[in-house]
Amino acid sequence: MPLKVAFQMDPIHAVDIEADSSFRLAEEAQARGHMLFFYTPDHLAYQNGRVTARGHGLTVRREQGNHADLGPAEEVDLGQFDVVWLRQDPPFDMGYITTTHLLDHIHPATLVVNDPFWVRNYPEKLLVLQFPGLIPPTTIARDLSTLKAFKDEHGDMILKPLYGNGGAGVFRLDPNDRNLSTLHELFTGMSREPLIAQKFLPEVGNGDKRIILVDGTPVGAINRVPQPGEVRSNMHVGGKAVKSALTEREREICDTIGPTLREKGQIFVGIDVIGDYLTEINVTSPTGIQELERFDGTNVAALIWEAIEARRAG
Repeated sequence: MPLKVAFQMDPIHAVDIEADSSFRLAEEAQARGHMLFFYTPDHLAYQNGRVTARGHGLTVRREQGNHADLGPAEEVDLGQFDVVWLRQDPPFDMGYITTTHLLDHIHPATLVVNDPFWVRNYPEKLLVLQFPGLIPPTTIARDLSTLKAFKDEHGDMILKPLYGNGGAGVFRLDPNDRNLSTLHELFTGMSREPLIAQKFLPEVGNGDKRIILVDGTPVGAINRVPQPGEVRSNMHVGGKAVKSALTEREREICDTIGPTLREKGQIFVGIDVIGDYLTEINVTSPTGIQELERFDGTNVAALIWEAIEARRAG
């Protein structure tokens, strides 16, 4: 049966239709006969017991610059929808967190993907702490002496904001680096949040694997290779996506975390693996669908919608 589907996301006219996963999900939903509605997070509201959104009916097409037709502005009751996609990009700040609290009021009668309660409680760099046997040596702290002790122990480390995204604010501090105190002063002057330190993994030079899981099951992977001299492999800072297959270790990682993701309603997840280590579990607005589809010929968006349709039917 056709579903009423709302996308809570960033402005759709600005997306790159050759790379954006939200666009691909909307395109596949439309092909399956579902009705689409689009709104931005600033137009989500709670009014007299209802969760509402002001947005537009949506039609998409694969034509850059002319890829989205919006209907007249209207206010809708999201409790009358079958599916709401929580797809705005981080930062994972109080604005983002507030949208998850509001969407809690309609889920699961309206299926919110991913489950907003667990998106809120499982941010990317914190969920991995539940799997200490899979991650590199890691410390989360605001206290400078704790971070210094970590660097003294491991020598070569990565330091980044705990709730950062897209590779912003990621620094490598090698054994000869003397900038930890300066960076700590910079970060703590801008935010009250802790920092995350991880042992530097030289295998990042061979790539940072993005593995996509659908309802806890891996469906494929791409390898993101950083530019020479760069520790960040994010594609928008110059990382190159290349075709990749899952290793035995990566399947072990997926088998370990998959049941938790499935139980907590995290239908579309992208995990990051460097060498033998899990570094992030991306549940807020994961990407990589289109790159994987081009490399493997797998209709990942269809697999995601099949999982959603199965949950709705159940």
